[in-house]
Parts: sequence; structure tokens; C-alpha cells
Amino acid sequence: MIDYGCGNLASVVNMIRHEDGDAQIITSPEELDSAGKLILPGVGAFDHGMSSLRSGEWIAPLERAVFERKVPIMGICLGMQLLACGSEEGQEPGLGWVDARARRFRPDDPKLKVPHMGWNEVRQMREDVLLPVIHAPRRFYFVHSYRVECADPADVLLECDYGETFVAAFRRENIWGFQFHPEKSHRFGMELFRNFLEV
Repeated sequence: MIDYGCGNLASVVNMIRHEDGDAQIITSPEELDSAGKLILPGVGAFDHGMSSLRSGEWIAPLERAVFERKVPIMGICLGMQLLACGSEEGQEPGLGWVDARARRFRPDDPKLKVPHMGWNEVRQMREDVLLPVIHAPRRFYFVHSYRVECADPADVLLECDYGETFVAAFRRENIWGFQFHPEKSHRFGMELFRNFLEV
């Protein structure tokens, strides 16, 4: 678990430990060398998140872990958006690991409030080791004002509807991003973390 000053770490750590995982909070880039899996959480503004990664000198060590050692990484909420190329919310470039951009919700229906907050069903667009296909729909807990648009539809893993269809999860090789909060999504979140531990 990467502690770069922009995440709610405790609830994610608790969920992983509930699934018998060995969750550790990494507070310095040097610790990335021994990590077998990575989680990039995130709450708050896009520019602040990217500035925190840069000022903490996280980016180059993260890229070595993800691209050279092929360590699986999961971005959660803002963490997912930071994996993309940028966001309408700010001016900073994102990590650019997935060809995507974050854009603000602008629902036509005045009854749909922003941020999008609450439980929503998702549609699975393809099979994935973290989300084995099941017949019953999965529901996850969302809190966000921005949603990611992927340039390549093949990267889209889950979709959801909130006034419009948006990407709820993407995957490119060993990089996963989830717009919802699996740590707040009860049994469906537990399943996701359990499968991530086994990758």
C-alpha cells in the first residue's frame, strides 16, 4: 500500500488482512523494491495527487516495479485516475500508463447529483482473473465527481451507468484501475482483494 499522502489506507489494509493478506504500508520509494503487489489508493484532487507522487520521488521507482519487474498494481478511485494521462480537474500530466483521461460528470438529469455517490451495479465487459464471470450482478460503492474515458475499448473491464455510461474499471497487462471503493464494497470488494492477492 503506497502512502503518498492522498489515500485512506486503514480501511484498505483492514480489508486485505481480513482476506489473510500481508498488507504493509510503504512510506518511502526504496521499499518498493521488495513489494510483490502494489495498491495506489487516492482521495482528493488530481493535481495534488500527482504533485505528491512527484515530490515524494515515487514515479521512477514505481515505473521500475510495474514495467520492469511486472509487479501487479491496483489503482483505487483517484489512484485509478492518476494511472491515466490526465484529468479535466487539473493541469498536471498523469502517469500515462493507460491511454485514458478523467472527465467530470455533467448529467443532463438535474436529479443526478455530482459527486456520484452510493451503490451501483456494474457490467463486466470481459473476463479477468480478478473478476471471474458470475451470473448475478456485482455492486460496488462509488464516491467520485470525475470518471475515466479509455482511448482503447479493449482496456475497459467494467462499465457502470450514472446519467451516462462510464468506465468503472480498466486493465492493461499488470495494471488495474477501479473507480469504486472495493474496501467499502463488502463481499464484492472482498472477492476482488482476495483474487488480487492470488495474482
